Parts: sequence; structure tokens; C-alpha cells
Amino acid sequence: MKLSHVNKKGEAAMVDVSQKPPTERTAEAYAEVLLGRKAFRAVLHNAVQKGDVLAAARLAGIQAAKKTSELIPLCHNIFLTHAGIELTLNKKNFSVEIVSSVTTISVTGVEMEALTAASVAALTVYDMCKAIDKSITIHKIHLRSKTGGKSGTYHI
Repeated sequence: MKLSHVNKKGEAAMVDVSQKPPTERTAEAYAEVLLGRKAFRAVLHNAVQKGDVLAAARLAGIQAAKKTSELIPLCHNIFLTHAGIELTLNKKNFSVEIVSSVTTISVTGVEMEALTAASVAALTVYDMCKAIDKSITIHKIHLRSKTGGKSGTYHI
């Protein structure tokens, strides 16, 4: 198996995508933040001292998608045509469910942008609620789907 991010010397290297044709590419990622009862109620009633948790997390996730190449060393800088974050409060387990979606017309995919967006949105929820409960956990971060490119469609 040939690894795409390794050069002939076995060193980490950015992939040369200059010969690839641009196509529409999408990706969707998921993260879940388990808040606990007290923090969940504060988010639900928009009573967190730092402000509107869901609005801040949405903006942080979108910004993170746009900054992914600055955070992940071998990611290409990609022009995004869309980046979105959906946050859903789940009363059954006192969590915030996060779904990020990213689209581009480019020569490389946006999976890392979607994963980064979901992760940073989750971290923002934690940051805004940590004064209420430090036992908040972030988990289930994963890619849900991607389209476009040589590897085609992936969906779980």
C-alpha cells in the first residue's frame, strides 16, 4: 500500500494535487458533547454566563473549517463554497449533537475540514460550559459521509 503523504525518502510530505481535475466534493462529520443535567439545562435556557453556547459553537465550527490548513500540517488550503454546523440538544442523554457539512469545488476533498469543524464546535461547547461542570466529555467524532474525488462516495 502506497501512502500518499509520504515521499520517496519515507518523510511526511504534502500531496501534489496539481494534475487532478476539480470536482464538487462534500463531507459531513459528527461530534457529541455530553454535558450532564446542570450544564444541559443552562444551554437549553440560554443561561450560560459566557453567552449563547450554540451560536458561539456554530461560528467557531465554521471558522475552523476555513482554517483547517493552518491547523493540520499536510492539508491543502481549500476554497470552501459552504461550511455549516447544525447543533441539536438531546434531552435523553443531556448532550449537544453536532453535524458539520462542508462543500467545495476543488482538486482535493474536505473531510478534514468537516472533522475540524465538528471538533472545534464541540470544544467551544466545552469551553463555554466548563465553569458549570468540568466532567463534560466529547466523543463520537467521526466522518459520516463524503462525496467526490477518485475514492468516490463514502457514507456510514
